[in-house]
Amino acid sequence: MFRHSHIIKLVNQHINIPMKKTTLATLLFTCLLWHLPAQRKPGAIQPPQNITLTNCASINTPALEFSPAFYQNGLVFVSSRFKNGPVDERLGETFFELFYSDLDPNGMPLKAHSLSLEINSQLHEGPVTFNRKGTQIFFTRNNQTGGVVRTDSKGKVRLKIYQAQKGLYDWENVVELPFNSDDYSCMHPTLSADGNTMFLASNKPGGFGGTDLYMVKKVNGAWSDLINLGPDVNTEKNEAFPFFHESGMLFFASDGHSGFGGLDLFMLDLSSRVWGKVTNLGKPFNSAQDDLGFILNSEGTHGYFSSNREGGAGKDDLYLFEAPQGLQGLEVKTKMNALLSVYDAGNSRRMPGAAVRIFEKSDDGLLQNEQLYNVELKPSQANGADMVFNMVRKKEDELGEPRYLTGRNGDVTLQLEENKDYLILVSKAGYTMQEVSYSTRNVEIPQPLEVVLKPSNCLALTGTVLTEKTNRPVANAHIRVKNACTGEEGTVRTNIQGKFEYCLEMGCDFSVISEKQGYAPTRTDVSTVKIRGSRSADITMRMPLLSEAIAREPLKTGTTIVLENIYYDFNKSTVRTGEDRELESLAQLMKTYPSMEIELISHTDSQGDETYNFDLSLKRAESAKEFLMGRGIAGKRIKALGYGESKLRNHCKDGVECSDEEHRYNRRTEVRITHMDEAVAVEYEEKKN
Repeated sequence: MFRHSHIIKLVNQHINIPMKKTTLATLLFTCLLWHLPAQRKPGAIQPPQNITLTNCASINTPALEFSPAFYQNGLVFVSSRFKNGPVDERLGETFFELFYSDLDPNGMPLKAHSLSLEINSQLHEGPVTFNRKGTQIFFTRNNQTGGVVRTDSKGKVRLKIYQAQKGLYDWENVVELPFNSDDYSCMHPTLSADGNTMFLASNKPGGFGGTDLYMVKKVNGAWSDLINLGPDVNTEKNEAFPFFHESGMLFFASDGHSGFGGLDLFMLDLSSRVWGKVTNLGKPFNSAQDDLGFILNSEGTHGYFSSNREGGAGKDDLYLFEAPQGLQGLEVKTKMNALLSVYDAGNSRRMPGAAVRIFEKSDDGLLQNEQLYNVELKPSQANGADMVFNMVRKKEDELGEPRYLTGRNGDVTLQLEENKDYLILVSKAGYTMQEVSYSTRNVEIPQPLEVVLKPSNCLALTGTVLTEKTNRPVANAHIRVKNACTGEEGTVRTNIQGKFEYCLEMGCDFSVISEKQGYAPTRTDVSTVKIRGSRSADITMRMPLLSEAIAREPLKTGTTIVLENIYYDFNKSTVRTGEDRELESLAQLMKTYPSMEIELISHTDSQGDETYNFDLSLKRAESAKEFLMGRGIAGKRIKALGYGESKLRNHCKDGVECSDEEHRYNRRTEVRITHMDEAVAVEYEEKKN
């Protein structure tokens, strides 16, 4: 199933070809690829490197061993070694299962045993990935519910990615991830270090070849839709078995890029705004046979992969490789150790168990790690009729797993890169989160850090405002919070999801009132008197709807949404890689409201010829439109317009000297809502005096 030739055989059960005398890998691979063109995509090939390769003979068998993954002090891998197990008649192999092997001091796997009674089933289980703590597993499995196989309309069993939690005795709470489908396969997950980005392979219709590489992101605790990595990565043939290294390098197997034969191993640098080029890992990693399932340790000095090359013990074997000088083209940054100590402001004692999260800043001061903020649509302070996407820092439970925890003495040693600027977040339940800016620029020995956490003296109130009867979110509702102790009143507005947050002082009673034109006001009372335990609360407020027009037009036609954080480089029309968070949010907004139609209006700065800038702005608008269409938004709902330099937002017109930052402020995209007519069942209530 999960080395590429095997898994595609399972995905395409309807293909039948005459049996010939050939290897199992070639036969199964041909089952998929007989109809595809033979031409392979050109690509750079790494020169020979000082690599030592060793067959992991202690765990390899005459059967299949492939797709290793790091876990605890060893490896988890896939195998069909059970001779007496049930056989998949389509493959002539026993069903694949997951095995675990500890590593000896030299990195060589020891005797293997079954990973889990709960995960391993009577069907295929395949390539896995784990979160940093090893408390979550994500794995490939045949589509099934309660042990019963599910097929699509053509009678084929697809592959899906499942998640499970580590329990006291075994893995438990196995659930299917939401981006799976009964109509195509999702497989081969690999997880980023913070747990918020997953890469995978899929044969989803509309891709570039047999199987493509995709990405999904965790947004507000939920996985996004599949995002294709595009034609520079994916070919007319097959890309699969991705592995994402913490350096930002993506490794994968492909038979569509230029190589040595069969499946070859490739790498692609995703660490910067502009992605690198796909590069063949070269020999000794690649051979004339199938090479796949590559993994690499944090330091970049050794790892494992699988291959059915000559000289092995069986059909697919695991290999250990040593790269004392690292891999050519892979830059593992030099680390600097910085000591962080955390104190409790209440008693001045060291604080164990404080969570530490680290985010890297770019050269312009923006955070490169997009997982720190949510993008929320809110009214503009400058013009209440317009809307802006604001960057709002996530709650602690939305930030993914912390990279570090302070020890018993309240200390932790941070590993930071040279010549970088960081934002460090320190948090613990019951305390106010602290932000610390820290730099390793022009320093030989990093200075120790001391952070003091203050006990939180408020209750974090999270509210959701919905329409009564229909439970639709009420965006831009005006929330008044009145303190009965002081008589003071605070205000906040709901975002596009109808949500708001407010910090309530401890020891008082509060009235929370929600108001919006077209709705009857709603009131909820909340008390923080004699609060024990959790210092957070959730409320839901339901507002009676008084006007059908409000329901049909949750965002008023003519509203302009200013995309403040979508930037274009000078003289470039493409959206910067990594600067597309607002467009991603716009795509989600248009999926939430299927009737929504927009104009995408792009503006340039004043640099260059006026006519050229007009043409450039139109290309930029069209680029943003293509981005949205790539996220599944119909092109007929989007009209692209370019205004050139005709509507500058500052003084930087022709003949005025300005900094690049000032010019960049004028390079923007705006969204104007031209149609909104949501079909909503509405029940009216009489307006009362």
